[in-house]
Amino acid sequence: MSGEKQRSKAYQHAIHTTAFMRILYVSPSYYPHVGGVEYVVKSVAERLVKRGHDVTVLAGRLGYEKPVKEEVNGVHVVRWPVWSPGGAYHVPRMRGRFKEYLRGVARGFDVIHFHSVHSVFTMHALNMLKDVGVRKVLTMHYHGTGHTLFRRLLWVPWRGFCRKLVRYIDVVHAVSVYEARLIERDFGVKPVVIEHGVEERLASVEWRPENYVMYSGRIERYKNLHRLGNIVKVLNNVYGYNLQLKIFGAGSYRDKLGNYLEKLGISFSIDPPQPYEKYIESLSRAKLFALLSEREAFGQTVNEANAIGVPAVVAEPWGRNFEDRPRTLIVSLKDRDEEIASKVAEFLDRVAREPRSSVPTWDEVADTYIKRLYRT
Repeated sequence: MSGEKQRSKAYQHAIHTTAFMRILYVSPSYYPHVGGVEYVVKSVAERLVKRGHDVTVLAGRLGYEKPVKEEVNGVHVVRWPVWSPGGAYHVPRMRGRFKEYLRGVARGFDVIHFHSVHSVFTMHALNMLKDVGVRKVLTMHYHGTGHTLFRRLLWVPWRGFCRKLVRYIDVVHAVSVYEARLIERDFGVKPVVIEHGVEERLASVEWRPENYVMYSGRIERYKNLHRLGNIVKVLNNVYGYNLQLKIFGAGSYRDKLGNYLEKLGISFSIDPPQPYEKYIESLSRAKLFALLSEREAFGQTVNEANAIGVPAVVAEPWGRNFEDRPRTLIVSLKDRDEEIASKVAEFLDRVAREPRSSVPTWDEVADTYIKRLYRT
């Protein structure tokens, strides 16, 4: 069947089951840029297109001099030029034209879904559309503060600005119970909680462990990768393992981390963010996946490890999101690294006897978005 016929069939299915909708996503950036928010938007947007809905993504893009329109896997994408002071935030350029574009197209959509309260691009767009009579949904991806002293200071006025804008939102969406508590505390609203999903095919990926511990994500000090290195060293020297530390990612702490691990004397590799297929292949062969971050809204990499059956170690308090998942160890960062290593060794000794976790798929999440965020 041709792509056009498949799209027509999906459209007819949508008309007869979940009436056709026009949805606009506003995201800091979009595929092929690699990032957690971008991956979430892409995963849901493409599945809604397959159900016959019309989906557009408005995203920031560095290095562009003018807006560019294209289509990616059936999703209409508008890439708007941004500049990025300090390598963050994505501030829209041509703001007068940006406002004119937004207000010109907004009423053509049934829903506008804004992603990331940490993004200037997203919240600037919301500010321009706050009085437009279209259903507005906000997924905050909120973890409470910034990751440096400077960014924590910026969050004081920024949180007040965002709190005012949240009043214009019809539904606030949180991706975990932990994030929902932060949002209720700091913004005074009770969000709808819908967790992230995973690719449907992960249920058929086998865990085939080799001798390495894996991490994939931003390389920042608050992620505690230096402590993970300490734990790997203890596992090797005290408990007889022969583990390498394999890291995929980029960030401001990358060079300092490399120097620290060199001095620590463990075997390690630090590579840039990998294409999804290579990342999943590496994840499926990890003896252990670890995310000891101090702050996370959810932890999508843990979700994927759970879906494959890879043992995962996560940190309190956000790690409590996964407390009902088999093959998952929750640790306190208040413990010494030697104490955490002891718990990990005991965990690895028993984990293969535990069942694999049941994790929602993106297909299921997309349907839940329609029911609980867009139509209620």
